[in-house]
Amino acid sequence: MQHVALSLHRFDSALGRLWAVAQMGLARPGLARVPGLRFVKLCGSGTGEGFTPRPNWSVWAILSVWDDAAAARRALDGEGVFARWRARAAEVWTVHLEPFAARGQWSGVAPFRPSGSAGAGPLAALTRASVRPSRAARFWGRVPDISLGIGANRDVLFKIGIGEVPLLHQVTFSIWPDIARMNAFARTGPHAEAIRAVRDEGWFSEELYARFRVTGADGTWQGRNPLAQLHEAA
Repeated sequence: MQHVALSLHRFDSALGRLWAVAQMGLARPGLARVPGLRFVKLCGSGTGEGFTPRPNWSVWAILSVWDDAAAARRALDGEGVFARWRARAAEVWTVHLEPFAARGQWSGVAPFRPSGSAGAGPLAALTRASVRPSRAARFWGRVPDISLGIGANRDVLFKIGIGEVPLLHQVTFSIWPDIARMNAFARTGPHAEAIRAVRDEGWFSEELYARFRVTGADGTWQGRNPLAQLHEAA
């Protein structure tokens, strides 16, 4: 079964941040040689929770797609690029995922192979878009309302905005307790209005929507495991 991992890294020092910026180019040859790695993207983030056009030079992400969980674990826990990022970062959190729904493309390919159903949760949602330059102002005009909505939503367990190219290539990622609460946010309020505008006004030149079962997480983010409340509730 295909395995997807999103690894977030926080760099506290100026030297560490410069290193991360350089890795956006330097890490690619090493990643291309990792066994079992079928798709990978290196991303920066925005300030706050990432849903802004202002870069956050401290937080960087690697999204990786693997043949299976065993291949992912060997690489993520082993040597090479992932080990170097772990060693440099002040904090690392990796969430492990299995796709159950996906449509659209990312850089001209469909990276996720959905299988199975949503199950009981928790679940993650990922939206990736290439924003048309002529529509960028309208897109970012909508983002604050969506950010406020998701930030105030007590159901969301985790959320972050990342991207490959500032302003134009954007990824939103969020984790929810179950499919009902995920759908309730997606189908109402500013988020639903933005989706309608995407269709009506042609904001994106490429888009991808995917949903995942969350199978586990390693490390901490801001000093804790963002999924800890699920274990506490259980």
